[in-house]
Amino acid sequence: MASADKKLELLARVPLFSALRGRDLERVGQLADEIDVPAGKVLMRQGDTGQEFFIVVDGTLRVERDGKAIAERGPGAFVGEIALVDEAPRSATVTCETPCRLLVIGHREFHALLHEQREIERAVLVALADRVRQLEPQQAH
Repeated sequence: MASADKKLELLARVPLFSALRGRDLERVGQLADEIDVPAGKVLMRQGDTGQEFFIVVDGTLRVERDGKAIAERGPGAFVGEIALVDEAPRSATVTCETPCRLLVIGHREFHALLHEQREIERAVLVALADRVRQLEPQQAH
């Protein structure tokens, strides 16, 4: 099991949460459940509606788009963070390549926290805006 400090350290690496500190980061950490998932388990399928976000504590995930492997993700990596915000269709299929220990945060719980804690909501929105700017550096914003 990940210690509380390790859980917060992993969450702080996620761009959506990187501006959060102290109690705000701890509030997000309270939403993160640790789960063990067997090798071969599909966490998300391309085109399905996103409902949760995962951080890899231990193990390896395989990421596929249109049936082709495009990446592997190991400890400290994360997948599905945008689903916390918009519940849009998944852009890739993600499968546990090995047995995995993951942190998972659900969309519903996360939105309840954002509704209660406006400073967390603002930090997440700023992080999203920053990611858009990085993805489209040539565009005027």
